[in-house]
Amino acid sequence: MPPHLPYAMATIIEIRKNKVHSLERKHPWIFSGAINSDVSEIENGDVVTAVNKRGDFLARGHFQHATISVRVLTFKDESIDQNFFNKRIRNAVDLRKKQNLFRGDNNICRLIHGEGDNLPGLVVDYYNGVAVIQCHSIGMFKSVNTIANALKTVFGEELTAIYSKSSDTLKKDVEDKYLFGECETPHIAIENGVKLNIDWVHGQKTGFFIDQRENRLLLAKYAKEKKVLNTFCYSGGFSLLALNNSAKEVHSLDSSKKAILLTDDNIELNGFKSKHKSIVADAMEYMKDLKKEDYDIIILDPPAFAKHRDKRHKAIQGYKRLNAHTIRQIKPGGIIFTFSCSQVVDKNLFTNTIIAASIEAGRNVRILEQLHQPADHPINAFHPEGEYLKGLVIQVD
Repeated sequence: MPPHLPYAMATIIEIRKNKVHSLERKHPWIFSGAINSDVSEIENGDVVTAVNKRGDFLARGHFQHATISVRVLTFKDESIDQNFFNKRIRNAVDLRKKQNLFRGDNNICRLIHGEGDNLPGLVVDYYNGVAVIQCHSIGMFKSVNTIANALKTVFGEELTAIYSKSSDTLKKDVEDKYLFGECETPHIAIENGVKLNIDWVHGQKTGFFIDQRENRLLLAKYAKEKKVLNTFCYSGGFSLLALNNSAKEVHSLDSSKKAILLTDDNIELNGFKSKHKSIVADAMEYMKDLKKEDYDIIILDPPAFAKHRDKRHKAIQGYKRLNAHTIRQIKPGGIIFTFSCSQVVDKNLFTNTIIAASIEAGRNVRILEQLHQPADHPINAFHPEGEYLKGLVIQVD
């Protein structure tokens, strides 16, 4: 490696000649096999500069001893400092403002979506004045105070509190705590006119699954005067939007009693108790014995059946069984909202799985809508792996 390299601000790693092309295409990951340098002395979370064999600058990012060794923060020769995070976070917040996500009937959104906002390893969700930070890389966790300062700079007095919650994602001795201000939980926030109790301290992820916001709103359009079953309901997001748009009756099902308690609290918060019923049951077993004439609309929004490629076949079989049971049992003319959030199952494979389930169930099925993650979960054009949520609205004849 040439001795005169100017990149004194970060540890330098050389990228193998046959692996440079992915960085030239702006893909934000560097895998361990692409590195032609001794990295044994580099600490997790360090900022490193990637160069080619000639010493030309390629990218700069956070290093980690893992299969994905570098998450690229920039393809420019610039400092990763407070000013860097201020600019990136301001750009992300400005985008959400353009999407009109801060308004009287909605104060929930995703502020930062990893690679989609050119900040890989970082998620920040916003709940009515509170920002919840979740780091998926050691480098981002080491920068968490800088990130908090950037959020305070961008939001000013609009921000009540910042909570750091990365113990689940980093699986290390990481303390979840407030970095700025404090706020009691559950904290009431609003999604498309519906009130929600958000608990980032004890709830899953950052407290809520924001990525289904637009799909919940779409369900509301179908739900008027309909009987709806919401499976894998968690805190009842789909149920609430259906009831808010005059659904005749809604049943919320989850195998977790804790999830049902969350749903019940949200139903009561919005005054929907008279038209709602909660069910604690396993969705797969429940769908087997469903009465055929019962529901007009069924929502299937299971957790990821596979998080790794080697589990994909098993996941496909799970999706197929769940959807076949539902298609077989739903009333003629019934509508199914069906989803997969498994990143290793792409939208074509998911669609083909639903078609296979329809054939197995022996019912005629029409695809009415193809569903997606919302605009505050953007996909970096150079990182197609960022497209993880896919869904279909189907009608069963």
